[in-house]
Amino acid sequence: MQFYELHEDTTAGHTGDISAASKWGLPGVKCPSCGITWADAALAYPCVDLSQHPHRAEFVVPRPEPIEEFERLRELVRPLTPAGALIDAGTRFGPLVGSAWGTFGAFFFQNPWTLIARREVMEALRQAGVQGLKGCKPELRFRQKKKPPELVELQLEPHGLLHPDCLPPRPPPCSRCGRDGFQLPEHLLLDKASLPTHTDVFRLANFSTVLVGTERFKVAVQRLGLDGILFLDLPLR
Repeated sequence: MQFYELHEDTTAGHTGDISAASKWGLPGVKCPSCGITWADAALAYPCVDLSQHPHRAEFVVPRPEPIEEFERLRELVRPLTPAGALIDAGTRFGPLVGSAWGTFGAFFFQNPWTLIARREVMEALRQAGVQGLKGCKPELRFRQKKKPPELVELQLEPHGLLHPDCLPPRPPPCSRCGRDGFQLPEHLLLDKASLPTHTDVFRLANFSTVLVGTERFKVAVQRLGLDGILFLDLPLR
């Protein structure tokens, strides 16, 4: 099966935009071993609801924390996340909360790593056989008076890896916090053995800003005539 990197396509001319942030999140990390303060920009589980969590107030304000505090908070939230979920510093939870305006097509990228679709698009893709689609309705205030579209933020879980052959030489990841600080290479190459078979849309586990779709996802999107998304070939090894 072929795989594709997903990017925004603005040629349809829709004017929609969103100013919103996730309701909850883990803090960033101050690592005493590598000396770096960092947080993942893209990892998000919008379907994870912390509204009844007894410690939910500790997940509201973005901030860096000593690694021991981050680890404590990570374990508090882990039981509510998908089995085996990757939970890094800065991981966000719950729906996007904010405002929206303009017209929206089938897909919208709030940023390169946050993919939003209309509710009816999600249903059509499921009926077309696309696997693993899961999402949560954002809490958005629309500025226009007419009935707004029902939008869904896709929960794109981390699966699959960039192949080592496309990565630059670098030190090993930090033994304490796990940070592997490499820049995204210009030419991506996927590790074929690491790719999932149970979902057709996901983000890479070792570079979470990269969104990936399968050939089945691409074929369904094109057959249904859905706009807002570009597919760039990703080679495998």
